[in-house]
Amino acid sequence: MAKLLLGLLLVLAVAGTTAAGSCDGDREDMIRECKKYEMFPAEPKIPPSAACCAVWQKADIPCLCKRVTKEVEKVWCMKKVLYVSNYCKRPFKPGYKCGSFTVPPLGQ
Repeated sequence: MAKLLLGLLLVLAVAGTTAAGSCDGDREDMIRECKKYEMFPAEPKIPPSAACCAVWQKADIPCLCKRVTKEVEKVWCMKKVLYVSNYCKRPFKPGYKCGSFTVPPLGQ
């Protein structure tokens, strides 16, 4: 029984490490490929590259959004992040919260 429990804990630890590593990789990819499209100033909004959209398509967005702090929001323009998400065909749903930013209802 103890061996089974130890094995289960090991599996959970490995799975947790893999998930965190995946989000770290997504964060690094997002910085590398999308930074220039998502940083302040809020205007102009520039259509992102295909490489940036490829990052958006595969990224664990909920994990990344959990890591958006007030400090991150001083550098990354959340309105541009919203623009890029829409452009890359992976839009946030209205009311979705990313950091302290809440996605407005459609048309606003």
